[in-house]
Amino acid sequence: MVYLFGLIAACLLGLGFVLQQHAAERAPVSDMLSFRLLWDLAKVPLWLGGIGCMVAGQILSAIALSKGDLSKVEPLLATNLLFAMALARRMSGERLGGSGWTGVVLLSGGVVAFILAGRPADTETEVSALRHWLVFGLVVGVALALIAVARHLPFFEEPPLLAAAAGALYGLQDALTRTSSQILADGGIPALVTSWQPYTIVALAVTGLMLVQSAFEAGPLRMSLPALTAVEPIAGIACGIGFLGDRLRTTPAALASATAGLVAVVVGVFILARHPAMPGSTSREREVE
Repeated sequence: MVYLFGLIAACLLGLGFVLQQHAAERAPVSDMLSFRLLWDLAKVPLWLGGIGCMVAGQILSAIALSKGDLSKVEPLLATNLLFAMALARRMSGERLGGSGWTGVVLLSGGVVAFILAGRPADTETEVSALRHWLVFGLVVGVALALIAVARHLPFFEEPPLLAAAAGALYGLQDALTRTSSQILADGGIPALVTSWQPYTIVALAVTGLMLVQSAFEAGPLRMSLPALTAVEPIAGIACGIGFLGDRLRTTPAALASATAGLVAVVVGVFILARHPAMPGSTSREREVE
């Protein structure tokens, strides 16, 4: 069930990203990195359809996270790019070609290799508060640093960094989602509403959404989706190991295979997201010029 929910969630997320980007690239440039951007996009039916797919995907990913450990679910969610590619290919009419098939094999094969080699498992090990907040602060700090650097770059160079910052926040959000599901299982709704995790999840989700839409607005999908799709599982796995007690097999062969699988996922993500089938943004380029 973890794999089923994870793959369906990835499908919905991939479709949602393509629809959102088609709408966001037409938003006013002045809305860049402003929460006003979300308000303006909320008036666009295509964007609302993309958000609906994303929300459904997030709900299913939350169910998958409640049933399986983070280091197992995150690589599955990275396959959202396969479904984004399928929709983008249909909309553009581009053939998959050699590079497209290479990306598909690397991404899907890398996910399988990571899961089989690492055999991620939740050991329910107690993690110190210092370690918890150190990892939490490190992920947030990385996201803030990426945003700060992006703001000093030309407009069309910002999307990868903004998307990477969103991916880091989404990885942290996934970790807190799993923590919240455990709080709900142990103490019920009263325990959940009196804890800080659900409110932090909402703040991370809204901030991440604003960053993603800003990245979609500033450039074509191929500039932002690779960083978003690659950074989220890495941040999620880091949080899972860092403060949720997840464990991977640590034999030399297992570590080598798991690392190779994760590298294959990242390379496959970048190959697919830069495929000609992915939407461009020539209209936005002309508007900015």
